[in-house]
Amino acid sequence: MAFDSLTEKLQNVFKSLRSKGRLTEADVKTALKEVRMALLEADVNFKVVKSFTKTVQERSIGQDVLNGLNPAQMVIKIVDEEMTSLMGSEITEIAYRPGQQTTILMMVGLQGAGKTTTVAKLAGKMKLKGKRPLLVACDVYRPAAIEQLQINGEKQEVPVFSMGTKKKPADIAKAAVKYAAEHNNNVIILDTAGRLHVDEQMMQELVDIKAACDVAQTLLVVDAMTGQDAVNVASTFEEKVGIDGVILTKMDGDTRGGAALSIRAVTGKPILFVGMGEKLSDLEPFHPDRMANRILGMGDVLSLIEKAEATIDEESARNLGTKLIKAEFDFNDYLESMAQMKKLGSLTDILAMLPGFSNLTGGQMAQLNDAIDDRKMARIEAIIYSMTPEERANPKILNPSRKRRLAAGAGVDISEVNRFIKQFDQSRKMMKKMPAMMGQKKGKMGKFNFPFA
Repeated sequence: MAFDSLTEKLQNVFKSLRSKGRLTEADVKTALKEVRMALLEADVNFKVVKSFTKTVQERSIGQDVLNGLNPAQMVIKIVDEEMTSLMGSEITEIAYRPGQQTTILMMVGLQGAGKTTTVAKLAGKMKLKGKRPLLVACDVYRPAAIEQLQINGEKQEVPVFSMGTKKKPADIAKAAVKYAAEHNNNVIILDTAGRLHVDEQMMQELVDIKAACDVAQTLLVVDAMTGQDAVNVASTFEEKVGIDGVILTKMDGDTRGGAALSIRAVTGKPILFVGMGEKLSDLEPFHPDRMANRILGMGDVLSLIEKAEATIDEESARNLGTKLIKAEFDFNDYLESMAQMKKLGSLTDILAMLPGFSNLTGGQMAQLNDAIDDRKMARIEAIIYSMTPEERANPKILNPSRKRRLAAGAGVDISEVNRFIKQFDQSRKMMKKMPAMMGQKKGKMGKFNFPFA
């Protein structure tokens, strides 16, 4: 995730605070110097860092904190609260026009920020909420952009309006409004052209589009990997065109994440969504409090639960659970469970959303990364796909000659095949014993309702 380096540095600062027990004013000031350096290295705006650390220091050196029962935890709580406030405190959603009115959204941004893909992602989110979006190709300079929008629109099963590359973007937007009225679309998303840098022609074009149709909100798409430049771009667009919100893309990349902590404070505009991957489903609402928790290593269980509810088939999960308990779980079921997990992202990403994992030492994290290596999962898949339908359904028939064939088919060593099959068999035996083990503990634990029994 974008904040991995920042999270690690802040965790080290907090660890030093906890080790002191009682805190002095000097302790707090020393710790906040480290926090300041960590934020600056994460490419957070200098003025934002200065204001943030000043506020945290003023709140932290009060007598109620320094003389409290656990002053270190109170300082961490203050940092969490101020970081949440920095990013907007509450989630901000797209403001739709009331009743039957059509909501027109104009998407703007520089070329390469992922705007066209984000347009399709956003349309998919709206469709799930019962909206009837229409995507409009207003980038007349790149035929590839029009084609990309049409392909992604088809994947999301959302209509795309295009008039090619010969018409003016303002005329295309105007015609799209008429088309939407005739085809019962209540949300119009205009995908405008980007440039490699901000220029007057682009800005005038956006102003013309706004004049041609009643744009409800202008949303700026910025690449989080550009760091402080993303904040500068946001400020320029706000000044020249006016923006109502920001969508940060590539937040899953190897970036320092400073844009997320700076944009709201510098521009006064909220972050609405963050792009967390290349798939069309990888767009998450921006929760300032949850993002602060992630940055401080507290996890984000709520977002993980929401993602699971949206992507995992509950009935399939229940059926798999029943098979596990009855030891009827075969390799076909294993493949299905892996497919369900993949919808949530990589295992490393999932663990990053759980509290406590950021507190692991370097060696512990290395061991964990090795254990959950996604490449190992891919090799396991290759082993299963090398099986015949009969072998997948009945693991007991896997004799040495069959295992050698699987190793050759998957391109792995025979020892890896043996290890996987042994682990699979042990897991089945353990799950079969689980209900009985729980039954033995009823006297101490009270009634136990096994979720899939």
